[in-house]
Amino acid sequence: MVIRFKGIHAVLYALFDTEERLDRAAMAAQMAWIREAGSDGVVVLGLATEVGKLTEAEKRQIIDWAAEDRGDLPLGVTITGNSVAEQRALADHAVGAGADWLILQPPLAGTYGAGEYLDFFARVGADQPIPFAVQNAPQYLGRSLSADDLASLAARCPGFTHVKAEIGASELANLVALAGDRLTVLNGRGGLEMTDCLRAGCDGFIVAPDVLPGVLDCMGRWRSGDEAGAEAAYAAFLPAATFGMQSLEHLACYGKRIFGMRAGITIHDRAPALRPTEAGLAFARGWAARQGTGG
Repeated sequence: MVIRFKGIHAVLYALFDTEERLDRAAMAAQMAWIREAGSDGVVVLGLATEVGKLTEAEKRQIIDWAAEDRGDLPLGVTITGNSVAEQRALADHAVGAGADWLILQPPLAGTYGAGEYLDFFARVGADQPIPFAVQNAPQYLGRSLSADDLASLAARCPGFTHVKAEIGASELANLVALAGDRLTVLNGRGGLEMTDCLRAGCDGFIVAPDVLPGVLDCMGRWRSGDEAGAEAAYAAFLPAATFGMQSLEHLACYGKRIFGMRAGITIHDRAPALRPTEAGLAFARGWAARQGTGG
């Protein structure tokens, strides 16, 4: 039986102390807040985790901490690396730590045709004991596969069962139509276009914690058949999501701080970073106050 990870999953922020080291207590508090909010699952080492700033040892540390703290939440791990061997090594660690599924990110070394990426993912995913997804985020990674490419990979690799997309609702509708029952399609983008994505057949979302309660509220109302309520819940969190999702750097600066204000966690940056301005902090405080404490 193929296990599907539908619903709303929170991707952890990397939380640092004043010396720019990973903060164990803050990471545990973040997970507790996510669990209290009612997330359907948790993901680590995504773009919101600022994975490009982490050493391999830190990536493994975050996986281990998340496995320890997640309780009964399914754990997804984004796998990064510029070679098949590097990605398989991190995937092996994630599987050993108890991850439930993997999200393979395209390598950032060079730019190649779709066939090269399909072969790469097939080799990393071969014989994995847990399901895997591919992250398709052209806006952020500059690399993408078409819906036809992803359907081809699904036919080739039985373990490839999910897509982590970062695309608009109209493009997502085409992906869902081609994926059929073979792939579970999860979108990101901070929940932007959430209700239209749900109408298009999206199976869920992976979002950062700053918008998690609003996204969960919208999903809960949608699942109950309350479309008007879902639209109202979407409208309530949309301005904060729009503020946070201006860029990945903006999300790490201000989205993380909105979450910190809601959760009572002090946020410290790791260089290089977009530094907050007084005006930006004022906006962040406003959005945190309007959304409440959440979890």
